[in-house]
Amino acid sequence: MSESPLLDLIIKNVRVVCPHKDTVELLDLGIKDGKFAQIAPNISSDKSQEIFDAQNLLGFPGVVDAHMHIGIYQPLDKDAVTESKAAAMGGVTTSLNYIRTGQYYLNKGGSYRDFFPEVLALSLGNFFVDYSYHIAPIASQHIEEIPLLFEQYGISSFKIFMFYGGYGLHGLSDQQNLFLMINKEERYDFAHFEFIMRGLTRLIEAHPEARDIISLSLHCEVAEILNAYTKIVENDSSLSGLKAYSAARPPHSEGLAICIASYLAHETNCANINLLHLSSRKAMEAALTMQTAFPHINFRREVTVGHLLLDVDTPNGTWAKVNPPIRPRADVEYLWQAVLNHQVDWIVSDHACCSAEQKRSAKDPHNIWLAKSGFGGTEYLLSGVISEGSKRGMSYNHIAKLLSWNPSQRFGLLEKGDIAIGYDADLVLVDPNESFVVHAAESESQQGYTPFEGVELTGRVKSTFLRGNLIYNNGQVLGSPTGRYLKRSHSEIQAKADV
Repeated sequence: MSESPLLDLIIKNVRVVCPHKDTVELLDLGIKDGKFAQIAPNISSDKSQEIFDAQNLLGFPGVVDAHMHIGIYQPLDKDAVTESKAAAMGGVTTSLNYIRTGQYYLNKGGSYRDFFPEVLALSLGNFFVDYSYHIAPIASQHIEEIPLLFEQYGISSFKIFMFYGGYGLHGLSDQQNLFLMINKEERYDFAHFEFIMRGLTRLIEAHPEARDIISLSLHCEVAEILNAYTKIVENDSSLSGLKAYSAARPPHSEGLAICIASYLAHETNCANINLLHLSSRKAMEAALTMQTAFPHINFRREVTVGHLLLDVDTPNGTWAKVNPPIRPRADVEYLWQAVLNHQVDWIVSDHACCSAEQKRSAKDPHNIWLAKSGFGGTEYLLSGVISEGSKRGMSYNHIAKLLSWNPSQRFGLLEKGDIAIGYDADLVLVDPNESFVVHAAESESQQGYTPFEGVELTGRVKSTFLRGNLIYNNGQVLGSPTGRYLKRSHSEIQAKADV
């Protein structure tokens, strides 16, 4: 009998981009049982019956898009299929999705003990990429469920939407308890945020082995500032579109919220804080100031590809409505400088597929106040960062750190984020010299438009591998959904430590 092949697949001639190196090296990648098993120049083709020639393309670790929303504007099971296809075509192999009770998503209140198994059932068999969830404790009972979510479902990351208690998702609102589906006597306010933090501190005390991966993410805007400024701006006929929306949710609201959140983290000894989608100079400066003020808190700072590629003058106007808003060009360039200065920890899409019919008012399509918030973009995350980052001198290795390694480490995805022996064989092949113009019609997303329409990007994703399986190649998503739910709990942490 002939000896069976040693490897399942050899990907030859890859210019490997590792997050921990300063150079790019031409190597072959041997894959066995979904893991990188051999990494070396010129692996013998005799070691596998299956060979894939990467033809000297750049090979990045599969992208970990650490901020997505699946099932917010359309049913979760359908959204998972189309939007994970979009992720795959952009080189994303892991989708981390924020979810909560209340209106949108499943349109249900109540306990996560009942809610989250339904989320998992709707997800099963519908993701083309691996996936997990961040959960927002909305009602007071959810704080008591934090240990259950971690111990039973491997949920190690949680979220606070700081403005939700007194301001709507899309604009002014005095119906937030109905929106959040909480009892009228409950409050989603600073005290609730404090108690969430105390709950996470208790969780870390109970599970010290998971100390590094249990974290709290915050959307930092203050409702009172948004309410006051929205009323002012709505009555100012000199402002319209994205400029008006930015003025109605001013950057100092972000800065103030960051300071409040950071002090509460200090007060509660909540060790790991993620400051999400920082959109402005004032927000970033506040975040850096808080890092200095509270050095014992392990802060992480996130920006989105939308806030790095778009500004208030983008021609696509209402399509680009998002929270926090797209900002003026000066803020965009400040964010890029923070990226280059290694003051940003990861870059995400904040993907939230909102169909064209839902996004804009049919009667008044350019009215920013009537538009819904959020848009998709996971398929442009890697290409967008390569395209704009390269112009500014950003190294490929730095890109790999921000899009793969850093988020995987923070969120307990300890087998993701690097091209190294024993890691999941998640790989994206990129032609750094191929330019393309973004057209929504070419995306797998069901959205039907994109605020990036007409933007030229240089750096095209050619192939995406998930655990060694080719899931996207030359413009086509392949096969059926094989994405797995990633449980992030102490057993997985211990298993990695034992390797």
